[in-house]
Amino acid sequence: MKEIKDIIKTLPKEPGVYQYFNSDGRLLYVGKAKNLSNRVKSYFFLTPNIRPKYSVQTRIGKMLSEAKYIDYIVVDSEEDALILENSLIKQLKPKYNILLRDDKTYPYIYIDEMQDFPRFEITRKVVKSPKVKYYGPFPSGAKALLDAIYDFFPLVQKKSCIKGKKACLFYEINKCLAPCEGKISKKEYAKIVKEAKYAINNRKVLIDKMTQRMLNLAASERFEEAAKLRDSIEAIKSLQIKSSIDIASKANYDIFAISSYKDRGVVVKIFMREGKIISSTHTIFRNLDKFDRDEAYKQAIIDHYKNIINIDLNRVLVAHDFLDRSSVSELISKLANKKVSIEYPKVGNRAKLTDLAIKNAIGILKQEENRQDIKIEEQLKELLSLQVAPYRIECFDNSHMMGQATVGAMIVWDSDGFDKDSYRRYELKAKDEYSQMRELLTRRVDSFKKSSPPDLWVIDGGATLLNLALEILKERRVNLDVVAIAKEKLDSKAHRAKGAAKDIIYTQFGEVIELKTTDKRLHFLQKLRDEAHRFAIRYHKLKKQKEDMNLAIYEHKGVGKQVVKKLLNYFGTFEAIESATYEEIAKITNKRVANSLKGVKKI
Repeated sequence: MKEIKDIIKTLPKEPGVYQYFNSDGRLLYVGKAKNLSNRVKSYFFLTPNIRPKYSVQTRIGKMLSEAKYIDYIVVDSEEDALILENSLIKQLKPKYNILLRDDKTYPYIYIDEMQDFPRFEITRKVVKSPKVKYYGPFPSGAKALLDAIYDFFPLVQKKSCIKGKKACLFYEINKCLAPCEGKISKKEYAKIVKEAKYAINNRKVLIDKMTQRMLNLAASERFEEAAKLRDSIEAIKSLQIKSSIDIASKANYDIFAISSYKDRGVVVKIFMREGKIISSTHTIFRNLDKFDRDEAYKQAIIDHYKNIINIDLNRVLVAHDFLDRSSVSELISKLANKKVSIEYPKVGNRAKLTDLAIKNAIGILKQEENRQDIKIEEQLKELLSLQVAPYRIECFDNSHMMGQATVGAMIVWDSDGFDKDSYRRYELKAKDEYSQMRELLTRRVDSFKKSSPPDLWVIDGGATLLNLALEILKERRVNLDVVAIAKEKLDSKAHRAKGAAKDIIYTQFGEVIELKTTDKRLHFLQKLRDEAHRFAIRYHKLKKQKEDMNLAIYEHKGVGKQVVKKLLNYFGTFEAIESATYEEIAKITNKRVANSLKGVKKI
């Protein structure tokens, strides 16, 4: 990479993405440009000598004070630049870019009325069809809503029911009217479907029914069932924001509002369909020293729409104007294959909707402020000299027994607790622990395209594995903090006594930290390490049981353990051995083993 003063003179006047790096090659910032030359030059005074326009007190000023090099990638269009910029921020986590992690696709409830006796189902793919009706999106509570519909309306309960041609248990318990036996006509069934549709759109009807049943269950001392129903009611209630705004039209809008206060920010999304607010969601983000409202809106909107197959609206409303609004609008239109405008309304009902979104954002931030958080993350930032407070942490461990059933595990901590939906487990092929950790971490880095990096990696191990992690991240230019926690050794054995283990913490700056056994920061890191260890051991045991079962089957076929080990060393897994040809097995072992596993070879 050339120095900034040299590369500025040769920048092309084409669309693309530019990247600032510090003297160590660490990525500081990623930006997009319609014209690379003009955009990068806009950061600097060019005469009498090149110097930053921004004060060092600002976020961009700090970034420029650290920047030593710049790199760029030319693309075909501004829309391509937006997509590439978003992707690089997600994968590489530059030091001075905000990273929002809410890029999920939300489910819809749909019904295909081409069927004689249609059912409601959940999907994440919206495909245009005149006879398919969609309800949503539902960021949460979709399953609770669907379960309630089937609980209170006697619809066809399972896909297989109609094919059965015979009334089943659902008919016996009055959950279905047995159209499979012709006990209800299409016309009568359509009336039930119409009532169910009304209940999806007017959930108070459904909630009232559920509440009455919950009270009846509680009165009968069936408290466990009543509690489950209560949770379902709360899940359905949480979908919707209360509003007295009357649009007086069948408008479809998605509304975005972003607000920040002190150390936290929030992205609020409200979904309006046919003139009614049908659901809403919000995402909290931290580390506001990186906050840039323009970037936040751009990232939130691109993340939301980039994976949606069909966009069932023509207008997106935003609570604040932002740079690149027209470019993002063109990108979303291109993705949707239809005109989608992003509008910043200042008056009228649409402005009332964005005001409602801001009001909810402010309310959410006030609730967050009132929470009595220990803020262990801020303590760790100071202790470990991290770039940001680690509100999202990934911790890694691997497990094996004499080289058998080798596995890796990743657990995730996110602000308030373990995010078990994000846990991942890995089958590993490497034979030694160093190579196993390399394989594990490399595979995780490779998945940053789909799942963005966290704020911190915690490695179960010492300085050697810490340096390995740093090496892998540096190779990929990923900006991510790393620490390692190693168990104290007593007589060459790991000491795990609770409340007495003097574990050692290794930082990326070469520091070795030994905390008191009563220190809450140590307990927190131990908690992460122990959860990763538990998750790895659990997967190892499952894999070991499966391998032992396979070994028993192979022994029954007359193939000994040493031969199986030889096959596994070559093919990697039992599944690969099963897929191998007679010739491959014979080449690795001999014809007798090949005959045992694949049958006698016919000539």
